[in-house]
Amino acid sequence: MRTFDLSIPLDLTAALAPDISLMLGAMVLLLWAAWGRESIARQRAVGAASMLLCALVAGMVLFFMWTDSTVGPGPVAMDGFRWTADLILLLATFATIALSMDYNERERITSAESHVLLLLATSGMMVLVSARDLIIVFLGIEIMSVAVYVLAGMNRRSDRAAEGSLKYFLLGAFSTCFLLYGIALVYGATGTTNLTEIGGRVAAAGATNPLLLIGMALLVVGFGFKVAAVPFHMWAPDVYEGAPTPITAYMAAAVKAAAFASFLRVWMEAFPDVFVQWHYALWWLAAVTMVAGNLIALAQKNIKRMLAYSSIAHAGYILVAVLARGNLGSSAFLFYAFAYTLATFGAFAVVVVLSGRGDRYLRIDDYAGLWTVRPWLAGSMAVFMLALLGFPIFGGIGFFAKWYMLQAALDSITPLARLSVILVLTSVVSAGYYLYVVMVMFMRPVSRPDSDPQPVGRLTRWVIAAAAVLILAFGIFPDPVVRLTRSSVIVPIDR
Repeated sequence: MRTFDLSIPLDLTAALAPDISLMLGAMVLLLWAAWGRESIARQRAVGAASMLLCALVAGMVLFFMWTDSTVGPGPVAMDGFRWTADLILLLATFATIALSMDYNERERITSAESHVLLLLATSGMMVLVSARDLIIVFLGIEIMSVAVYVLAGMNRRSDRAAEGSLKYFLLGAFSTCFLLYGIALVYGATGTTNLTEIGGRVAAAGATNPLLLIGMALLVVGFGFKVAAVPFHMWAPDVYEGAPTPITAYMAAAVKAAAFASFLRVWMEAFPDVFVQWHYALWWLAAVTMVAGNLIALAQKNIKRMLAYSSIAHAGYILVAVLARGNLGSSAFLFYAFAYTLATFGAFAVVVVLSGRGDRYLRIDDYAGLWTVRPWLAGSMAVFMLALLGFPIFGGIGFFAKWYMLQAALDSITPLARLSVILVLTSVVSAGYYLYVVMVMFMRPVSRPDSDPQPVGRLTRWVIAAAAVLILAFGIFPDPVVRLTRSSVIVPIDR
C-alpha cells in the first residue's frame, strides 16, 4: 500500500513563490473589483494595479533567474527554461491587460474581474510550465482553462462571444477527460506521476506495456487540444472570432506558449527513451497541422479567423521543436515563442483599433487604403504580418525564429529533413494570406464607410509601437535573445 508525503519542503515553497504571489495578488484585486459598483474608472484602476502586479512578479522571476537555484528531482522545476517561459507569459499578460483597458472602455465592458481572471489564468500557466509531475500539470491546465473559458465570453452583449465560450468549455471539458485518463494510465504503468521517475522506469522496462502506450496517446490528444493542433483544432476559429480581441491575442500567444512548454517538458523528461514510439505520431501531427492551418487560412476573409488558422499553422511549426528535443529544441521553442508573442499582440492591437465599436469591421477588405488614412498603423501591421511570415529584414525577429527552428530540426539527434522541407514550403504558402493583408492596405483604395478610423487608445498605441520596435530591433540585433534562450534550456535530472 503506497503512502503519500503531504508535507511541502521549503525549497518547493520558494520555487512556487512567483506563482503564489500572483495568485494572492489576484485574490486581493478580486475583492477590490467586487466591492462597489461596476464602472469604467474602476475597471481601469484594477487594470493598472494588475499591470503593476505583473511587473512585480516579473521582478521576482528575474531574481530567481539571476540566482543559482538548486535543481532537484522534485515536482517543480527551477531551471532557466521555466523562468524564461514565465517572463514571456507575464509579458503577454501585461500586453493583454493594456489592450483590454482601452477595448473594454470602448465596448462598455465595465467588469473589472476580467483583469483578475487574466492574472489567475497566468498563474495557472506559470504552474503548468514549472510542473515536473503529471498531477501538477493537470492542476495548472485546469486553473488556466477555467479562467480562459470565462474570459472568452466576457462580452455579455455579444452572441458570438457566448457561442465561442460555450464551445470552448464543452470541448475543453471533453479534452480534459483524455488528458486525465492518460495520466491515470501512465501512473498505472509506471507507479508514479513524477516525470523524472517515469523516465527512469520507462528506460528500465521499455515501452512494452500497453497501458503506457495508450496513456501516451491520450496525453498527445489532451495537449493537442490545448495547442490547437490538427485535428484537435475545431474550437479555435469560432472561439478566436467570438472572444474579445485582446483575449483572442492572449489565447493565441500565452495559452499556446504555456501548453507547449509543458508538452515539451513532459516529452523530454518522461519519455525520452521511447522516442521511436511517439516520434512518428508527432511527426504526422506537425506535418498535418502546418499544411491544414496554412491552406485553410488562405480562404479566410475575416481577419480574426485568418489569424486563428495562422495560429494553428504556427502550432505545427512549434511541434517541430518538440520533435527536435534536447537543448536545441527547448531554446528554439523559447525564441519562437518570444517572437510569435510580439507579432501576435501587435497584429491584434491593430485589429482592436480598426474593428470599431462592436467589432463591426473584421473583414480583411475593410483594411483597404489604410496607408492613405493611417500610415503608421499600416506600416506597423505590415511589420507584424512579415514577422509572422518570417520574411528577412522587415520581418525582424520573425525571420530568425524560423531560422532557429529549422536549425534545431536539422541538427537534432534524429534529423528532421523532410519535416523541415514541409515547414519551408508551408511558410511559403503562408505568404498568400500575410502578404494579401499588406497588399490590401497599400495597393487598394479606401473602402470603409467611415474612412477615418476610431482614435487609438494610449495604451493600445504603446503596445503597437513597442511590439513593432522590438521586432525590428531584435531582428537587427538578435544576440541578446539568442544568448538568453540558449542558456534557458530544460535541465535534465539524474535518475
